[in-house]
Amino acid sequence: MITISINGYIPEVWAAELLSSLKAAHIYGGPSIVNRNYEGEIRNSGDTVRITSISRPTVANYVPGVTNIVPEQLTDSQRTLVIDQSKYFSFEVDDVDARQAAGSVMAEGMREAAFALADIADRFIAGLYTGTQSANVIGTSGAPVTINSGSLAYVNIVNLNTKLDEANVPSTGRWVIVSPAYHAYLLQDDRFTDASASGQASAAITGMVGTVAGMTVIKSNNTPNPTGSVRAIIAGTRDAISFAEQINKTEAFRPESSFSDAVKGLHLYGAKLVRPDGLAVLNALVS
Repeated sequence: MITISINGYIPEVWAAELLSSLKAAHIYGGPSIVNRNYEGEIRNSGDTVRITSISRPTVANYVPGVTNIVPEQLTDSQRTLVIDQSKYFSFEVDDVDARQAAGSVMAEGMREAAFALADIADRFIAGLYTGTQSANVIGTSGAPVTINSGSLAYVNIVNLNTKLDEANVPSTGRWVIVSPAYHAYLLQDDRFTDASASGQASAAITGMVGTVAGMTVIKSNNTPNPTGSVRAIIAGTRDAISFAEQINKTEAFRPESSFSDAVKGLHLYGAKLVRPDGLAVLNALVS
């Protein structure tokens, strides 16, 4: 018989703690970046969420006593958010190491697992930028915009903001995610450092480093790298991408080949770019 010796192990509690840590670790999957409107209840890989959108009704002139109002038949379209990503983790803590270590080694291992899972999921979500409508893209991977000064770094984020304006994207809750090298150039522009010091955005946002033109600036090592040294600097609102995730299972066990406690977990998730006009992308060569 295998004895479970992880003190206080309750799968539901571990799963909730791990999911909470995941949400805290996300940048591209953070609550201010994507929406979880359709998360629902995910049980298995391959689960689907049906997203229905309704067409906008036509607005016309009304003339009293003359206009004959005929109701317009609205059309609908449906997209599918597929939970097609399945990732697992498993690690063990030797009995001797556990006795010698201060604090909860297992709990720390779970936190590290959460950060590892969030990092992989963030890269997956960031990759959805390729579906952005062409009118909202500045530069290309083959002909990127060179960023070699603080002024250029700042102005091109303003240009991304303008792209969102032209696409009628709501101005509230806008964000832009930059690479560390891009952020380093922003720090050379007084307009950025002055706005950041004014505290216009909440520092509670993971990775938040300041604001430009009212947009929250967030720093991440996971900015997409389409080719060579080119980085995709993505701006948008949380309405653009829908994300759903669940820690489907966590289990504790005693490996037969060692004297240790072990735990394993399964992370299921999926993401969909539901509003291609809700993102703007700058293909930047940060020299």
